[in-house]
Amino acid sequence: MSQGPENPYDPYQPQGGQPEGGQPYGTPPPAYGQPQQPYGQPGGYGHPQPYPGYPGVMPMGMPGAPYGVHPVTGIPYSDKQKVIAGLLQILVPFGIGRYYVGDNGIGTAQLLVTILTCGVGALWPVIDGILMLATDSKDANGLMLR
Repeated sequence: MSQGPENPYDPYQPQGGQPEGGQPYGTPPPAYGQPQQPYGQPGGYGHPQPYPGYPGVMPMGMPGAPYGVHPVTGIPYSDKQKVIAGLLQILVPFGIGRYYVGDNGIGTAQLLVTILTCGVGALWPVIDGILMLATDSKDANGLMLR
């Protein structure tokens, strides 16, 4: 039997000489920014974390996500709830929902507009509350409302 490569076009087969970087032949290089772990383990070569939001499995670069992460964007969830913020905006249209999520500037503006227009400006917080319920809203820290 010969010691030559089985497939001359396979870049991971030895083509003579010593391997570069100390990795054995047949091992693909790690993806940028990912830990060097073998295939089949979470966080290995090119494998994203398999269960976003599952306790004990954190997305890379996130120090912690106690309420989980959004399954599509990967942004961690806030401790604030979307339903509470939206209902506060609709039922108490003075910007109270914005104060709840931490957007004090917008909450103050909605409060002032509602008071200065004798209640006509309350349409702004109501529409804002509907948008909070219908879309993926974020709190003042940029975290997704859960």
